[in-house]
Amino acid sequence: MFRFTTLALFTTVLLCLPAAAQSDDKDKNIDVRSPIGDLHVGKDADAQKAGLPVYPGAHARRDQNNDPVNLGLFTESFGLKLIVAKYETSDPADKVLAFYKDKMKRYGNVLECHSTNDNTSSHSDDDKEGSKPLQCEGDNTGPVRELKVGTEDNERVVAIENEDSGKGTTFAVIYVHKQKTGEI
Repeated sequence: MFRFTTLALFTTVLLCLPAAAQSDDKDKNIDVRSPIGDLHVGKDADAQKAGLPVYPGAHARRDQNNDPVNLGLFTESFGLKLIVAKYETSDPADKVLAFYKDKMKRYGNVLECHSTNDNTSSHSDDDKEGSKPLQCEGDNTGPVRELKVGTEDNERVVAIENEDSGKGTTFAVIYVHKQKTGEI
């Protein structure tokens, strides 16, 4: 029964997403409530929804390939919340990192990691003992700087994607929360 319910929910999600992309109102949210679960898809993401303040003076970065994402999918068996919001500021990356490092401390030990691309990720094994603390991935080298705090099932990340010499900084604020059976 669980597999059928999960399949039905994912089918609903897959059918709703193309409809949202075709919508005349590009900023409209999709909210689906059903007996098997709830779905929210929207562009209403920002740093506050990720539990962090917006860097002072930063403004949202939006273009065709760069819209914010607010995705929530919750059933009796699992849940997933994903927030991704991108910003720009004229300040240097070091100043942005210092600001967020201070603000993220309330969630735990803040890691500073380095990677070769702007696709933040964390590996997760189905661990019956609970979610593992975050770690830096790979060899921890590269031009992309990330601040990470939390666990694999409840993480906040600020990623400095690029810095144009003297032209400012582009960064993303990301929140991922996964829930397993019995936590909802």
